[in-house]
Amino acid sequence: MARGTKGRWLVLAVPYLWLFALFLVPFFIVFKISLSQDAIAQPPYEPTFDLSAGWDAIREAVGQLNFDNYSYVLSWDNEFLQAYGSSLWIAGISTLLLLIVGYPIAYGMARAPKSIRPTLLMMVILPFWTSFLIRVYAWIGILSPEGLLNQFLMFVGLTDEPLEILATDTAVYIGIVYSYLPFMILPLYAALEKMDETLLEAAADLGCPPFAAFWKITWPLSLPGVFAGCLLCFIPAVGEFVIPDLLGGSDTMMIGKSLWTEFSVNRSWTVSSAVAVLLLLVLVVPIVFYQNVQAREMEGR
Repeated sequence: MARGTKGRWLVLAVPYLWLFALFLVPFFIVFKISLSQDAIAQPPYEPTFDLSAGWDAIREAVGQLNFDNYSYVLSWDNEFLQAYGSSLWIAGISTLLLLIVGYPIAYGMARAPKSIRPTLLMMVILPFWTSFLIRVYAWIGILSPEGLLNQFLMFVGLTDEPLEILATDTAVYIGIVYSYLPFMILPLYAALEKMDETLLEAAADLGCPPFAAFWKITWPLSLPGVFAGCLLCFIPAVGEFVIPDLLGGSDTMMIGKSLWTEFSVNRSWTVSSAVAVLLLLVLVVPIVFYQNVQAREMEGR
């Protein structure tokens, strides 16, 4: 085998080995735990694989694995299905709000003079310089009944008494939109910034109104950034735990919060592992859809 061929195989092997060691191996460990049963032991589940006991013991342990935890999670008499549905709904609405808010910002950045674009990018990334937890805690002070937002609304006369915003789904939407906005803006800006502006000039010369030119030229060309931004926001928002735990109320049902409760309060590693595996399978669907869209685009080119 030639040196160049060996080099290409090595370059390709490194990321696959990385994914195998840091994704597939942990996933199979969690999947194995999800097929086990709770036990008062260390680790708190059974069976465990003892390689020194021989193949007979391993086969016996494999025979004890079952899908009872998945049947329990998917049953109608617990909160997990409701938490999955609520998480998908909150993540979907939040992603739509992020797109509505982020697209004009990204469009303005892409059309700004090139001399100030780096500054605008720095301002978008600037919140990452502060701890995510501290930024979410700051919204508690803003949205609480005696917080800055209610004080401002009463000062300008828009309301006579404090609004109940904190500990509601509205506060969760606000927290998600604020926290994930840079993840929507950056891919949109990357797609809009490289767009050929002469296309819009040609459309204007041919009598196309600006609004129609946007929908016929700008929007289709920015769709890769739209898909990428929506995935970057939707996928982590589905499994979000910190924001609904701090800003949401007791009625706010999200799967990340339910998983944490099952693991830390109920001490059930097996059920929480089953919840995590099902969550991963749910999130694989939009990823596969995005990959298919990208593959069709490449074939079209």
